[in-house]
Amino acid sequence: MSTNQLDKKSQAWSALFSEPMSELVKRYTASVFFDKRLWQADIQGSLAHAEMLQAQGLISLDDWAAIQKGMAQITQEIESGQFEWKLDLEDVHLNIEARLTQLVGDAGKRLHTGRSRNDQVATDVRLWLRGEIDEIGLLLIELQKALVNVAEQNADTILPGFTHLQVAQPVAFGHHLLAYVEMFARDAERMIDCAKRVNRLPLGSAALAGTSYPLDRERVARTLGMVDEAGKPAVSQNSLDAVSDRDFAIEFTAAASLLMVHISRLSEELILWMSQSFGFVDLADRFCTGSSIMPQKKNPDVPELARGKTGRVVGHLMGLITLMKGQPLAYNKDNQEDKEPLFDTVDTLKDTLRIFAEMAAGITVKPEAMERAAKKGYATATDLADYLVKKGLPFRDAHEVVAHAVKDAIAQGVDLSELPLDKLKAYNAAIEQDVYEVLNLRGSLNARNILGGTAPAQVRAQVARHRLRLA
Repeated sequence: MSTNQLDKKSQAWSALFSEPMSELVKRYTASVFFDKRLWQADIQGSLAHAEMLQAQGLISLDDWAAIQKGMAQITQEIESGQFEWKLDLEDVHLNIEARLTQLVGDAGKRLHTGRSRNDQVATDVRLWLRGEIDEIGLLLIELQKALVNVAEQNADTILPGFTHLQVAQPVAFGHHLLAYVEMFARDAERMIDCAKRVNRLPLGSAALAGTSYPLDRERVARTLGMVDEAGKPAVSQNSLDAVSDRDFAIEFTAAASLLMVHISRLSEELILWMSQSFGFVDLADRFCTGSSIMPQKKNPDVPELARGKTGRVVGHLMGLITLMKGQPLAYNKDNQEDKEPLFDTVDTLKDTLRIFAEMAAGITVKPEAMERAAKKGYATATDLADYLVKKGLPFRDAHEVVAHAVKDAIAQGVDLSELPLDKLKAYNAAIEQDVYEVLNLRGSLNARNILGGTAPAQVRAQVARHRLRLA
């Protein structure tokens, strides 16, 4: 046999062609060295397909047994690192199929009955992503638990709350951290919802038009656990859509992008809080680095890098949307480009969640610095306005009165709580001695004892709610 004939034999589709593919084109079009991570999903889907083919009488019991035996050996070879991935075979699917045929002969060739690589890869990616979403859900739980623990320890810790990065009102540091728990809880909900649309079976759609073989697609769906909330098989209903749809990958990457935006916001605050200008928290040394020329530096590299990686994930979302925007139905080779951004999004997300759960658990809080900062910003000014409203003054009038009081306090270099009573009464005669309970940071915190408020009692109630939810 000539070299050309050998080259032609290496491709499953090559009998039509009169010359071999060039080496440059092989490298350009091959995906095996990144899509080989789909091997478990590929074998899982193939075994479910083969079991159905046998049940439908399309292959024999002997073929089914041979396929099972061959796949078991391939699994062992891949797990032990002995499997030889070949560029000539383009992708994970043809590599596994070729090795199966080498091991079991014609039974391996019959496995592809009633399917195409188009519906096969769509199934594999869905199976793989389903498992990754499950793992991401667990990692989100761990991150939320870590934040809840720190929040509980700091239910009474006073933090200056900011708007426009200006001191606004005092809040509990625990309350602030629980805001991120709420964000990550919504992220988990989005992942669960996305998984419903990921977990649908394209297999049986073949190349684009379905197949003339009497396949039982619902049987395959049940075998693979691709069922809806009612336990009914979740099977794609249009073959053209099934092989060309990548909405599920875009939807997942959109959810991942939003999750990373929340990570980035937390990162930004940790970076600010750790700076000498704030000095509110410290991060464990293992999450930081030093400077090559400034020995005093301790840089928050992990939050900074996570902030940067957010742009990477959002970029993958834009790439996937752009990938799909001009494609006609049905499958096109463009769709090979869906995997690397999807794989990298999953890897980035999982690594980030793991490290943030550990980092959050080790945050060192500096409550004295937080309280000093809260006192500098006249954080109880709104409390004084509310006090006057309760004395009968319209809020807009109260707002103006307090603005004058703050202006004078700034000029004197004192806090509102340090102004003498006679001076305060000069702004409004309704002010009495009990005003100092309002102007106290702790009093301000405790006063907001309403559902969703920052009072320590509310923080502890929310901690209890989250612990029950995350158990």
